[in-house]
Amino acid sequence: MEYVTLNNGVKMPLISFGVYQVKPEDTYDLVGNAIEVGYRSFDTAQRYGNEEEVGNAIKDSGIPREEFFITTKVWITNCTEDKAYDSVIESMHKLGTNYLDLVLVHQPYNDVYACYRALERLYKEGKVKAIGVSNFYPDRLVDIVKFNEIVPQINQIETHVYHQQRYAHEIMKEYGVQHQAWAPFGGGRGNLLTNDTLEVIAKKYHKSIPQICLRYLIQNGINVVQKGLTIEQMKENLDLFDFMLDKEDLDKIHELDQHNSLFYSHQDPETIEYLMR
Repeated sequence: MEYVTLNNGVKMPLISFGVYQVKPEDTYDLVGNAIEVGYRSFDTAQRYGNEEEVGNAIKDSGIPREEFFITTKVWITNCTEDKAYDSVIESMHKLGTNYLDLVLVHQPYNDVYACYRALERLYKEGKVKAIGVSNFYPDRLVDIVKFNEIVPQINQIETHVYHQQRYAHEIMKEYGVQHQAWAPFGGGRGNLLTNDTLEVIAKKYHKSIPQICLRYLIQNGINVVQKGLTIEQMKENLDLFDFMLDKEDLDKIHELDQHNSLFYSHQDPETIEYLMR
């Protein structure tokens, strides 16, 4: 595994295993399998309802806690300073750990400034090693940077070959915030995983289309949260470090950018209604 060094010196694996939409009853075995394959970075959230199962799988692996990088996120309804602080302590208990490697403000809604101040407090107390935000567009990210003490270490946003987020990426680079991708396969939408251009490139490198998607992001300085449901998929999604895309293929993938979300816009009021269901 290769690592990225965040703006506070913390090292984070380039590839994280995400458990979004994984049912609690399926999470323990899935995470256990991922650990056996070699994953050490796991991404969960209060909203996912499976923090406890992630923590149990990590504990039962017998591998020292310090070898893992655990991320969780504060949900919208906990975005007041006191509730955010208390909710992170509760997440720590569920995950069976006395510290977290990374905690993010999950969505750019409710009192995100109070929520972020709570994360700063947890960071200063040593309960959290890194803090950041998720789904923050460039203007919201710069606002957080300018009016808080600690620059976020991470901004986790939808990023894939159909929505490459190059402008957002440049803003993050300018302020020293690490770009992390969720949905690096576009959720399988828009026929991304059967795209003709990606298929040709994949054959050239004797890799799969998902591997090309992940390699493209990593090669552009973006670390990723992905998920494999089978052992084969899990192994494949880690097998990214024995090849590099050449400039010609990078340029071809650049041209696939559609500059729009395959999911939803956080600037659309209906998104808030959807997330609060």
